[in-house]
Amino acid sequence: MDPHSSAARRTAVLAGHLLRGSAPADGCSSSLIEPAACLHYSPPELSEKPPAFDTASLRRVLDGHDIEGRDWLFRLMEESSLFCPRRRGDRTFVAPDYNQSMEQQREVTMRRIEYLLAHGVFEGWLTGSGPEALMRKFAFFECIGTYDHSLAIKLGVHFFLWGGAIQIFGTKHHHDKWLKAGENFQVMGCFAMTELGHGSNVRGLETIATYDANAGEFVINTPCESAQKYWIGGAANDATHAVIFSQLLVNGTNQGVHVFIAQIRDAEGNVCPNVRIADCGHKIGLNGVDNGRIWFDDFRVPRENLLNSVADVLPDGRYVSPIKDPDQRFAALLAPLSSGRVNIAALAVYISKVGLAIAVRYALTRRAFSMSADGPEVLLLDYPAHQQRLLPLIAKTCAMSSATNFLKRLFIKRTPESNKSIHIYCSAFKATVSWHTMRVLQECREACGGQGLKTENRVGVLKGEYDVQSTFEGDNNVLMQQVSKALLAEYVAAHKRRSPFKGLGLEHMNDPCPLIPSDLTSCTLRSSKFQLDLFCLRERDLFVRYANEVSRYQAEGESKEKALLLSYQLAGDLARAFTERSILQIFIDDEMAQPAGPLKDVLGLLRSMYALICAEEGVSFLRYGYLSLDGAAAARKEVMKLCCDLRPHALAVVSSFGIPDAFLSPIAFDWIQANSWSSLDEE
Repeated sequence: MDPHSSAARRTAVLAGHLLRGSAPADGCSSSLIEPAACLHYSPPELSEKPPAFDTASLRRVLDGHDIEGRDWLFRLMEESSLFCPRRRGDRTFVAPDYNQSMEQQREVTMRRIEYLLAHGVFEGWLTGSGPEALMRKFAFFECIGTYDHSLAIKLGVHFFLWGGAIQIFGTKHHHDKWLKAGENFQVMGCFAMTELGHGSNVRGLETIATYDANAGEFVINTPCESAQKYWIGGAANDATHAVIFSQLLVNGTNQGVHVFIAQIRDAEGNVCPNVRIADCGHKIGLNGVDNGRIWFDDFRVPRENLLNSVADVLPDGRYVSPIKDPDQRFAALLAPLSSGRVNIAALAVYISKVGLAIAVRYALTRRAFSMSADGPEVLLLDYPAHQQRLLPLIAKTCAMSSATNFLKRLFIKRTPESNKSIHIYCSAFKATVSWHTMRVLQECREACGGQGLKTENRVGVLKGEYDVQSTFEGDNNVLMQQVSKALLAEYVAAHKRRSPFKGLGLEHMNDPCPLIPSDLTSCTLRSSKFQLDLFCLRERDLFVRYANEVSRYQAEGESKEKALLLSYQLAGDLARAFTERSILQIFIDDEMAQPAGPLKDVLGLLRSMYALICAEEGVSFLRYGYLSLDGAAAARKEVMKLCCDLRPHALAVVSSFGIPDAFLSPIAFDWIQANSWSSLDEE
């Protein structure tokens, strides 16, 4: 065997482990193997270098707003026994008790809502106005979801969906009657849109509301089993009122989907006549939410309960609407889903931060194997492969944090003219960020080894809790198809008008096509101009390819709808290109807003990692030739270098995420003490 070969080196190391120490002269009686020293925990703060930048400043960039309010709410939850504080070693952690039955989880979710209500957390959530109140509501929702997804979803359905529908679709008398009552939980709402047979296809809902002019009422019916309202959060146990999405029949004409508010339970919790409700049952997560199924049997609703900002039915049965185009009218009815998608994207970022903070802290204290017979075992995060598992995900999470802050700002400043852009950004970011979160949680679970399986360590159980984000408030694959379809419409309209592109960051389409250097040095690869040029080149080329393919199918006799369906691969490529370019641009803007110094330098490393890992993972860069084979290889090598450059900052970056220690888990701290025999007395 070649003594310099890797096999020989591994053999020597193993032999050193097995034969450590020397045998006695007589060659017998004593073991050749000496016992290893017991492991001990050392906090990473003691072994890692002090942060090179101000972690509070990075937190301000990533959280974006309401930092003091977030910390107040985190403390409020830590202080109550309702949030299940558990002592592990010398620390206390708060997390839901997932050993509880479904019924117990639902009960404690309501008790937590009552606690937060009593402490003023929801003040202004339905009656407040102005950007500050809305941003505070977003921030509090993210903090609550960091503790428990069930609690967040229960509140999200009530405030953002049910309450949001009343705010957007209702008029003054609806606002006066329901919003304050909803904010104080004198009534509790649910959002009855989804049906057994129709989820993403809202236009195809089968529930029917027929106007009875003689009685001045709408008669709502579930005409078949596929029309039953399904997955309705809050419906099984607690909701007293529902906003009901239904086809509207007036004088025999179907006017499309409209929205009604109706009481489905009385004050004692009894289901109202002509309403049937069943439980959706146990789920892989979110068992603190009482999802239900609803059937309506000649269920009568007063005419005034039609939420009528978009359209109305007069007492004599005349249908009136300021929006004459039925498609535009239908689009307006989907507006509450935008706020839900903003929330999902922002909360998904926070959950990614939780998983990464836990996994990185564990990797900075857990050791495995040594590089030499007598050397110490190596920290997990000092293995290059482990770095490449976690550090690119940290960079992506930071970039997506900037993107969701941008999305929140865009949403609170919305105007009728900006609704289309908001829909595109909400759909793109919700899909991309929620997919990212599931990947993060899986990688972090594996990176924590067997400890990642323990419920108390959070990462594994969060996978089941947050899996639903990929399909509720819009199936992610469907949303990305909607994004590409909307982008194609923008592209076609700009060409028909022969006018420049404006909005959605598409102004780069008006400029000359960027040129990518053939020699990609490290300096070039880390240049924000190169990165943005590369992403813009991909996006503009995919616009052309997608438009041409759709046109080709139409020229061959296919309908526009069929042509769009057949072009689904390029549609997905374009939607991803738009989303990743948008996130990169937003992240660059946040980086450029910082003064020169260590924080800006670290943001530059994170931005380069985000851009280059997207280039490495995005097959379209090679498929369509935006990067040569040599260029792709150079980008891959640069990712490895960036891992080395980011490794010293890993602890400081995850410490900037703003997640209190109590909301992490035992393996993020002294995992030896937390698993000691003496800790059993604390359980």
